Amino acid sequence: MGRKTANAVRLTFSYLILIAIAVCAVYPALWVLLSSLRPGTALFSPTLIPDQFTLAHYKELFTSPSFRYGNWYVNTLKIAMLTMIFSTILTTLSMYALSRFRFRGRKNILTTMLVLGMFPGFMSMIAIFIFLLQLNLLDTHTALVLVYSAGSVLGGFVVKGFYDTIPRSLDEAARIDGASHLQVFIKIMLPLSRPMLTYVALTSFTGAWVDFIFARLVLRSKENWTLAVGMWDLVSSYQNSNFTLFAAGAVLIAIPITLLFVFLQRFLVQGLMSGASKG
Repeated sequence: MGRKTANAVRLTFSYLILIAIAVCAVYPALWVLLSSLRPGTALFSPTLIPDQFTLAHYKELFTSPSFRYGNWYVNTLKIAMLTMIFSTILTTLSMYALSRFRFRGRKNILTTMLVLGMFPGFMSMIAIFIFLLQLNLLDTHTALVLVYSAGSVLGGFVVKGFYDTIPRSLDEAARIDGASHLQVFIKIMLPLSRPMLTYVALTSFTGAWVDFIFARLVLRSKENWTLAVGMWDLVSSYQNSNFTLFAAGAVLIAIPITLLFVFLQRFLVQGLMSGASKG
């Protein structure tokens, strides 16, 4: 009887913690959503649910001549999609080679990647800025796509761990049947890598979608800005007086990421767990 009581108390305490975490996660998002539907521009509101609802802020995002939200949205979507494609290709191919092949300098490459991954990315921004300046790539979306895609390879140890878990007997059997390395990768490894490919694609898309620091450093002209840079300028230029408009923009920014996580959540968890099961 005492054990049952202890289990019930432990279960109740666990549920209370989960409820508190859920409230802390849901309440800010709900507040921003309802604020985007509230008339006026004030940051403060006495109630969570507004007395009146309006879509005027969403309309203003695309019709106001003072900023170009629609253009920023298209720019960010283009950069995120290209980054997702190139990051997935580069990370998958490089980590597959490091996992399945043995060549001179392999351990040095892995060690170098591990050491570089320990340092925050913004430490290299000055060097990257000078490099892009010499290549005449400043204020271009190409610069962002190249840097995002190349940088994603440094975080590919989860992908390597996933390939390490696949038995080498599959490769050997295919090689005996006359398959080349490329055929083994395309016909055997890629079908088995669907959860991992989903994980890499989703994280690459999300990183490029929400990045502000590097985009602010590279992009100069207003028509080339991404959503993060444009929304920062919106708040900065209005001195935080137009929060409801900012909330409307934030809600639209969250839609693509939310949809991707909802539809790909199962593959994302499978890929993360598979890659972390073995180093």
